[in-house]
Amino acid sequence: MKKANNKKQSKIIKWSLVIAVVVIAVIALIYPTSYYLEVPGTTEPLGKMVQVEGKKDEHKGDFFLTTVQIAQANVAMMIYSHFNSFATIYSEQQMTGGLNSEQFNLVNQFYMQTAQNTAVYQAFKLADKPYELKYDGVYVLQIAKNSTFKNKLQLADTVTAVNGQHFKSSTEMIDYVSKQKVGDSVTIEYTRIDGSKHKSTGKYIKLENGKTGIGISLTDHTEVVTNPKVTINAGSIGGPSAGMMFTLEIYSQLTGKNLRQGREIAGTGTIEHDGSIGQIGGVDKKVATASKEGADVFIVPDSGTKKNSSNNYLAAKAAAKKLNTKMKIIPVKTIHDALDYLETGKIND
Repeated sequence: MKKANNKKQSKIIKWSLVIAVVVIAVIALIYPTSYYLEVPGTTEPLGKMVQVEGKKDEHKGDFFLTTVQIAQANVAMMIYSHFNSFATIYSEQQMTGGLNSEQFNLVNQFYMQTAQNTAVYQAFKLADKPYELKYDGVYVLQIAKNSTFKNKLQLADTVTAVNGQHFKSSTEMIDYVSKQKVGDSVTIEYTRIDGSKHKSTGKYIKLENGKTGIGISLTDHTEVVTNPKVTINAGSIGGPSAGMMFTLEIYSQLTGKNLRQGREIAGTGTIEHDGSIGQIGGVDKKVATASKEGADVFIVPDSGTKKNSSNNYLAAKAAAKKLNTKMKIIPVKTIHDALDYLETGKIND
């Protein structure tokens, strides 16, 4: 009887250890780490996001923006990344630059808003249609640790007034603030990225350059006012990488030109004020999602360098070869290059 009990207890202990090991293994696999996984995201038709008032694009084919999907990685995801050449693991610092999740999302909303604004500007400029650049204030890009507004302002806020005074440029605002006395009270008015308006009071501080300031890094927030009006609704998509594709969609609607000629045209790249197309991250994943969705053409920035790591075009070509896709990879350096290809079918060297 005693031996039977000992065997039973031994089995219980054995199975308890097995269950404990399994539970620990499962927790280790699903528990999030401090790393992030980037994989192919979605391919989104721009005709559903962009509307130029009074215009209707009835030409066949579509323009698409492409996205990557980012998630905080668990151990299972990190193992998966080693077996998927279109999955990349990044450290928290590499992915967010030290920002918390709220700040990271706000900065990506800022980049998306700026990309859309620049796309409208470029499209109207290319179409030789009238537009007006309206100065709305300054975007807050960084807040100093010693700023008395560090717990009041958020990244991507727009400061619209200082002590009730409005300005016509960031230079005017900086010039006014630099003439004030460190330690004096200052009231700023600002608008959140969601449109809500706020007012806060703090003190002027001494900046690292010795001048007086409120302790923020900034850039001009300008708005392009046009007739007809352009409306863009990209939902929760953030970042600057759809700038070029937004420009092409707006220009196509605005001019009525048949740029697509029945083709499904995807792409990626920032749009700058001088018309240049800037490099982006995750281009291999974007090629993968565009190919999966059946795109005929993928337009991509060409930096002119000879390394995949610094030239989206070379990285995109390598990804396309790996996928064995028939999708054409088209290199561009400017928005004019993209339009030239769409209108003539030729690539400018």
